Amino acid sequence: MEIELNLVEKEKRLPPDFSNLVFGKIFTPHMLVMKYECDKGWHSPKIVPFSNIELHPAAIVLHYAQTVFEGLKAYYGVDGKIRLFRPWDNIARLNRSADRMCIPKLDPDFVLKAIKTFVLVLGII
Repeated sequence: MEIELNLVEKEKRLPPDFSNLVFGKIFTPHMLVMKYECDKGWHSPKIVPFSNIELHPAAIVLHYAQTVFEGLKAYYGVDGKIRLFRPWDNIARLNRSADRMCIPKLDPDFVLKAIKTFVLVLGII
């Protein structure tokens, strides 16, 4: 599955001060969005500029608080390269949570590809 890219200018991709990042206050300038349909599954992945999301008023999340969060981390190694910290474990937890919440699971290989693509578009590797 190919990921469509709609990116902000490269100079706007990085936070001004990496040494002073605050959880929940500084966000990436992009987000990954996908569609889901029963007959197609997850499809049409896009990395787009960070923005508000549009939800149908009958969206389950608004009525039953159905949500899953998985906080994968990426770090700089001593060699300056980016390292993903145990991504397969995060992906497995994400899918276990999705299964418990009756949310369709994601293909683990695609999730890793999407994570790597997302990190690449930040312009930091």
